Amino acid sequence: QVQLVESGGGLVQPGGSLRLSCAASGSIFSFNATGWYRQAPGKQRELVALIDRGGSTNYPDSVQGRFTISRDNAKNTVYLQMNSLKPEDTAVYYCRVFATPYTYWGQGTQVTVSS
Repeated sequence: QVQLVESGGGLVQPGGSLRLSCAASGSIFSFNATGWYRQAPGKQRELVALIDRGGSTNYPDSVQGRFTISRDNAKNTVYLQMNSLKPEDTAVYYCRVFATPYTYWGQGTQVTVSS
């Protein structure tokens, strides 16, 4: 069983930045991949960033160039740096790890982009 705790969400103005953190109870280096997802009201949950064991990253076009996923293996923590935030980035952000054959989710952290 892997426990994930997200933090760093909050209210930010358009154009601002936030950094989300996801602290894992196990060694993140042992996971196949770790990702950040988001879910806005009335919408499906979507992937916003993924980093695999080798360090390769993947982003959808909607956040490419604005969001950066990274990890600190020593702290068992994965980060999501979000810059140039837009109102449409407002959502609950979730951390997810892939530890084949299992997958685990965090409880989510709210990000609200509004003036």
